Parts: sequence; C-alpha cells; structure tokens
Amino acid sequence: MKAPLFALALAALAAPAAAESFKPVMEEFLKSDVKGWAADPVLLNALRTQNAMSQTYSQDDIDALDQAWRAEVGAGSSPTIDPVMTNAAANFLRQRVEASGGQITEIILMDATGLNAAVSHVTSDMWQGDEAKYQETYAMGPSGVHFSEIEKDESTGRYQGQISFTVTDPATGDVLGAMTIGVDAESLL
Repeated sequence: MKAPLFALALAALAAPAAAESFKPVMEEFLKSDVKGWAADPVLLNALRTQNAMSQTYSQDDIDALDQAWRAEVGAGSSPTIDPVMTNAAANFLRQRVEASGGQITEIILMDATGLNAAVSHVTSDMWQGDEAKYQETYAMGPSGVHFSEIEKDESTGRYQGQISFTVTDPATGDVLGAMTIGVDAESLL
C-alpha cells in the first residue's frame, strides 16, 4: 500500500501548484546546506580555469563540443566527457553528493558560457547555456536563482527538482558561472 501512496504523492509534487509549495523547501536547502560549500576554492578555481579557455569560444565551438559530448554519452571512448568528469572539482561534487545522504542526486558546475566545467554524473549534454538553469542564473548576475518543477529526471531516474544559482567569487563579487543541484524530492520532504 505504501508504494501506490508514494507514487500518488510524487505525481502531486509534479503538478505546478505543488512545485510552488516545494519551492520554500528547496530555498531552505540552498541556504542551509549548499551555500556553505558552493564557494569552495576547488570549484572557483575550476571555473576560473575553464573561463580562461572558453571566453574565446564561438557559438560554433560550443555547439561542436556539445555535439561531441552527446555522441560520447554511453560510448566506450569519451575524450570530451572525461576531463569534466575526472577533474578535482568533479571529485569534490561527487563527495558532496555522497555526503548528502541521498538528498542530492547530481551537481552540474557551469562556466561563463554555460558549458559543463565539472559534473558529479554524466549529463545528457555539455552546453546548458540554452536552458533555464543557466539563463535564469548567470545572466541575472550575482543573485540569480532558479527553482525547477519536480519531475522524473531521465539522467537519475528519480523524482527531483533542480536548484540553480549563480556562482560568484566571494573576494571580488565577480560572476564566474552557475551551479545546478538536483535534489531528491522524497528526501527533502
């Protein structure tokens, strides 16, 4: 009996009105759990390093990287994905996912162009710049925040919401990129 009730509760969470009622829970999680580690030097350095490279990329360069990433998902060879999955920042993100006790399902760190700089898990694409998680954060400046609706995520197979926010350098206030935290709906309730 518990499984059907849980499925019904998750279906209710997916409704827009329920997503709005879940927003305060996500806001509190961002404030109390994420903000404390989101400005870790390993993440800031990863963004600075990638921004130094990607600032010269044209949209054609970004599209080519995104297409290469998509072609490599699930393939044996992944020269585009591997550097984003194996850097120090990606290791830090995986540690945060593990330390969350199931509350965090995935983390994406995006550079100033919206490209993945580090990820905890392989994403379906490399360029997030055409999505709300980037457009409603980085482009909005230091206070940019976006809360998604609760839905079943194809990458994780779990009902989740996404908390996205602008990443700034605490010393200078410069906007460096954005981060998206996938949160498990059940574990935050």
